[in-house]
Amino acid sequence: MATTPPAGADDATKKLLPWLVAVAFFMQSLDTTILNTAVPAIAKAMDVTPLSVKSVLASYTLSLAVFIPISGWMADRFGTRAVFASAIGLFTVGSVLCGLSTSIEMLVACRILQGAGGAMMMPVGRMTLARTYDKADLVRAMSFVAIPSLVGPMVGPIAGGLIITYLHWSVVFFVNIPVGLLGLYFVRRHLPDYREQKTHPLDVAGLVLFGGGIALLSYVLEVFGENTLSSAEMLGLLALSAVLLASYGIRATLTAFPLLNLGLFRLRTFRASVSGGFFTRLGLGGIPFLFPLLYQIGLGLSPIQSGLLVLPQAVASIGLKTFMPAILGRLGYRNVLVGNTIIVGLMIMSFATVGSETPVWRIVVQAFILGFFTSMQYTSMNTLVYADVTGPQTSGASTIAATGQQLAISFGVAGASLIAAFFVPDGAHSSPPAMIHGVQQAFLILGAMTILSSVVFMELRKDDGDSISHHAPISRDTHDGET
Repeated sequence: MATTPPAGADDATKKLLPWLVAVAFFMQSLDTTILNTAVPAIAKAMDVTPLSVKSVLASYTLSLAVFIPISGWMADRFGTRAVFASAIGLFTVGSVLCGLSTSIEMLVACRILQGAGGAMMMPVGRMTLARTYDKADLVRAMSFVAIPSLVGPMVGPIAGGLIITYLHWSVVFFVNIPVGLLGLYFVRRHLPDYREQKTHPLDVAGLVLFGGGIALLSYVLEVFGENTLSSAEMLGLLALSAVLLASYGIRATLTAFPLLNLGLFRLRTFRASVSGGFFTRLGLGGIPFLFPLLYQIGLGLSPIQSGLLVLPQAVASIGLKTFMPAILGRLGYRNVLVGNTIIVGLMIMSFATVGSETPVWRIVVQAFILGFFTSMQYTSMNTLVYADVTGPQTSGASTIAATGQQLAISFGVAGASLIAAFFVPDGAHSSPPAMIHGVQQAFLILGAMTILSSVVFMELRKDDGDSISHHAPISRDTHDGET
């Protein structure tokens, strides 16, 4: 299928586009981490137990799982500009309604609306970037928009702590309003409008099978370890999820236009990026969950102090942006992904040495180094997805990559929680020494898992991704505009 020429993809648009996508990503990543801090305040205001507020977090994840798979089809059918603007609009309206909620049930419903908007942001944003920039310039754009996914979880605890301490809990949702309105204005004026001239019908049956399977799996991961479901019930839901996903896999091979184009996994670069990224994120996904446990319970720090200790990761990720194209151009994707994955794993394991006697300056240095290499990892994986993908395949590639990323993060948090709980005896969760020991063991295991995931990237050839990493020098004006 031919792709309609972009509307307004001029030099000014190319300079502004990474900022538009980055702001939307930041709004989405910041929202969840701020909300985590507000859980006790929300529970108190609505007269429910803190555990009951877990449904507010789970409902958002379930909504992402259901709506991400159709994002690519919607962008092809209605255009990237309309879909991305609708995503920001839905997310903003959902935020307003969340802040106005007076019951836990209303808050859950509004979080589902938020998730519908959030599900469209990441895949459609990346798809727009991939179609706007030549592959040689894609690394610079992607390295910039990858920053919010790292900055949000680090700034969130600080911002959430300040809001809960000095303002009302509803403000954690209202902070999205000015950002969302500003984003809508610039998206309508400057976002390129890509769409397919002819689209196939939506695979409704595939959506039911895949969306249902992913939603069940996400739900089980969210409630894992909370004793809200019996072992038999959890196994039953996992079995049903496996049946639904297997049924979708069979359907995808039999239908002419499946919901997700699994044939993309025949591309070596796409397969390595998505599958390797999935396993790498299993280790990295649990880190934001473990740091607050270590710093707040283990070391006795406040939420604001805890947030400040992970802030160096954000600083490092921003600083890497300038060097990323040169690093990939000199070393290539295979060497970077294999070597960097091992370094990231070792850095995760290094936090197993952090204890009550560890000086703050050393924690800051470790966090900075981890942020540098984590940012390199994310940018490399996210850009390699598009190395051998053609224009019409871009939407499908973005959708599959975003779905895999969401699942990996859910698995990572659930796995980190399980590992830490295994080493912390029941009744000792408030004991600093016990919590430090449990989190240290989790860091060792997650780090080892990350190192092992480097094996997946070894199937890459030396020249894979050269169309992206080997590019002509870019002028100073272009560089400044893209960043």
